[in-house]
Amino acid sequence: MMQTNAIAWPAPAKLNLFLHINGRRTDGYHELQTLFIFLDHCDWLRFHTNNSNQVTIEPALADVPQEQNLIYRAAMLLKQHSAAPLGVMIELDKRLPMGGGIGGGSSDAATTLVALNHLWQIHLPIDELAELGRQLGADVPVFVRGHAAFAEGVGEQLQPVEIEEKWYLVLVPPSHVSTAAVFQHPDLKRDTPKQQWHELQQGDWHNDCEPLVKKNYPEVEKALRWLIEYAPSRMTGTGACVFAEFEHEAHAREILALMPTWLHGFVARGKNLSPLHVALQQVYA
Repeated sequence: MMQTNAIAWPAPAKLNLFLHINGRRTDGYHELQTLFIFLDHCDWLRFHTNNSNQVTIEPALADVPQEQNLIYRAAMLLKQHSAAPLGVMIELDKRLPMGGGIGGGSSDAATTLVALNHLWQIHLPIDELAELGRQLGADVPVFVRGHAAFAEGVGEQLQPVEIEEKWYLVLVPPSHVSTAAVFQHPDLKRDTPKQQWHELQQGDWHNDCEPLVKKNYPEVEKALRWLIEYAPSRMTGTGACVFAEFEHEAHAREILALMPTWLHGFVARGKNLSPLHVALQQVYA
């Protein structure tokens, strides 16, 4: 078996290829329909396990107390399933933007659950891991389960799907969008009719959060206005990142090379199977 402590475990980005909001529930949560895919662009985490009974993360995230860090909270949730003095020092190589709508924090939490479940030899089944993930955030279970999915309900009803693995150019505007603020806003569009997956596959995909975010975050609107000159474009999640889809990597990289200096961006391949689960398969090989 590989020296698992030496492995860099991927925490991949995700895109919402569409995000339709169908209504608001009495508990304040929203009914939605969305399509999650993974990208081969990732944060990377290394787990150095020990018997210290402590969880530490290096480097610390700026402006995020350790107790609020989803990585720390994921490790502490998992620790409750063992009486042993389990400890770990986690090295985080942070490459995904915070507040970008590509799942950076949720993905980091999921990778922590999946990796430490293996390294600490807790061996919880995937359904239990996903349930732990749900306690940390609505997007964490899809990262734990590791397959492209059509999601319904409040995002917890996941149907694995296979879609064509295309190339994506993702732009990162200099904005941090609060998911909570978007979903609480009175002007959010909340009335897209529900459709069956087979109907949605034929339809015109959109993101119901996009008009509101463009109105309140000028950099997001500016990024979309630039990118849409080259390809059909839309926002992922609650933003701030925006993306366009391409058949060929070279075309996406041509557009990336033209990107204005006030933006950041990257090109990545869409993946039905999460890079995290590819790594997990290699560990068990």
